[in-house]
Amino acid sequence: MANLAIVGATGAVGQEFLNILAQRDFPVDDLRLLATKRSAGRTVVWRDREIEVRETTRDSFRGVDIALFAGGSDSAVFADAAVGAGAVVIDNSSAFRMRPDVPLVVPEVNAADIRGHNGIIANPNCSTIILAVAVKPIEDAARIRRLVVSTYQAVSGAGRDGMTELEDQLRCWAAGEPISPHRVFPYQIAFNLIPQIDVFQDEDYTKEEWKMTRETQKIFHRPDLLVTATCVRAPVFRSHAESVNIETENRITPAEAKALLERAPGVRLADDIRAARYPMPLETTDQDDVFVGRVRADLTTAHGLNMWISGDQLRKGAALNAVQIAELLQEVR
Repeated sequence: MANLAIVGATGAVGQEFLNILAQRDFPVDDLRLLATKRSAGRTVVWRDREIEVRETTRDSFRGVDIALFAGGSDSAVFADAAVGAGAVVIDNSSAFRMRPDVPLVVPEVNAADIRGHNGIIANPNCSTIILAVAVKPIEDAARIRRLVVSTYQAVSGAGRDGMTELEDQLRCWAAGEPISPHRVFPYQIAFNLIPQIDVFQDEDYTKEEWKMTRETQKIFHRPDLLVTATCVRAPVFRSHAESVNIETENRITPAEAKALLERAPGVRLADDIRAARYPMPLETTDQDDVFVGRVRADLTTAHGLNMWISGDQLRKGAALNAVQIAELLQEVR
């Protein structure tokens, strides 16, 4: 049994933490729900008991074994206090991911890395997690030389406000009214695709695109792995999709890749072109696995594959991955 704290318990990822902890019957002794001052005092029902949400302070972590941080600015403010109180922090923000002393973990890929933590374990970016789970079997079998990724990311990746903005715009359109102004996204998202997620950085790539490159290299312990990404916001409420082109050092056929993917942990192969079967956000919403389909040879190179993947970024891309890390911690304690 463990004493758990959830920081950001009233947000989308925090609520997903609660759902997954209950569904997986995680052994919780005491559960502490923490949030902003504005949310403090609310009551949440979990496992048939009412728990009051408290304001997060630097004194909130006494007696806590594992602190699940849902992301945002709270991580940089309170993570050190949680570690100082004796908790292991599993953090969903980008604050610690690229620190050399912080493991960046996807349990299906590099579970052993948690043993090197110094109090903080980072959860990768949602699109990176989904990619890493899908390509791990290919890396093991044929060693990947290069990944070219295009993402189609759901609005819930921007939180509740992103979902509300799409919902409001769709409601306006259905009523024949002017589309409501955009506040969360740089342009109208309804009936649109926006090839920008987060701010632009070096070489005209966005922060989201650099995350996919650098985090994937760190997770696979492959600084030589070539990764390039284009990240696109799509008018979908939940579940990201990604088009992935893989160039390997050793040849692997689509049939061999499918056989590996079918046996891989955390992967569900959905690939039957005769039945028009392939992964889609509607199918992968509320699912734990990363779905993979459209596996085929890249006909422009001798060692290439194309695949299409989709996964629920609030579950496997955020909360589930963190809870799986917590389960690993329980095993090694």
